[in-house]
Amino acid sequence: MIQEALSWLSPLAGGVNGLLVALSALTSGLSAAVGIGGGSLLIMVMAQVMPATALIPVHGMVQLGSNGGRAMMTWRHIDVRLLLAFLPGVVLGALAAAWLLVRLPPGVLELCIASFVLFSCWGPGWPRGWLGRGGTLLAGALTTLLSSLVGATGPLVAAVIKQHFSERLPRVATFAACMTAQHLTKAFVFGVAGFVFREWLGLMLAMVVAGILGTWLGLRLLRRLSDTHFDALFKWVLTLLALRLAWLGVARLTAG
Repeated sequence: MIQEALSWLSPLAGGVNGLLVALSALTSGLSAAVGIGGGSLLIMVMAQVMPATALIPVHGMVQLGSNGGRAMMTWRHIDVRLLLAFLPGVVLGALAAAWLLVRLPPGVLELCIASFVLFSCWGPGWPRGWLGRGGTLLAGALTTLLSSLVGATGPLVAAVIKQHFSERLPRVATFAACMTAQHLTKAFVFGVAGFVFREWLGLMLAMVVAGILGTWLGLRLLRRLSDTHFDALFKWVLTLLALRLAWLGVARLTAG
């Protein structure tokens, strides 16, 4: 009976739908506790079982719910000024993504993102001008554009947000708010492209509910971590994700 109910969620098999719902809870908890990584892990698994045409829009709507729930649970810690500087870039990036036809060769994009993230984690730091309103707006535009093309750009946004905060809760809260705005634009971008969200609505809603539960559990763990331990975890998760992107980029360049 459960298997039959799960099969109604999407065009995928019931067991696969159940796996994705459980994974949504797990990855949302990871993002809440460590600050990053859940969205990238989720899209890697989804890519193995979903058609390519549905992957990025469905993942975007699930992440919209996950990040939106996390932003609401931590709204007192959101840096509103940084968010307002980020939002105009999100709008510009979404408009560009809706009409963009030219793409970089396979592999180049991944290597660029990986290099940016690794430099943010281990380099001497970005020039102060990059941390101002103009730099934040540019980051919002570029990451929103890339998000519609490659799906999970959380590590790239996190690398920008990381430069502004030393404490864990403002970093997690502001990152969640920025990603909520970014994923919200995908409804527009893929709606313009003709994607039929209705066929996947049941799965998306189930994954969002599971993600909110995972977020609640992850935030409880986050509040038990010290700032020092959180910063180390955040940096190493970002680094591992960047190394994976670099490996993927090299593989695609070699294959091309």
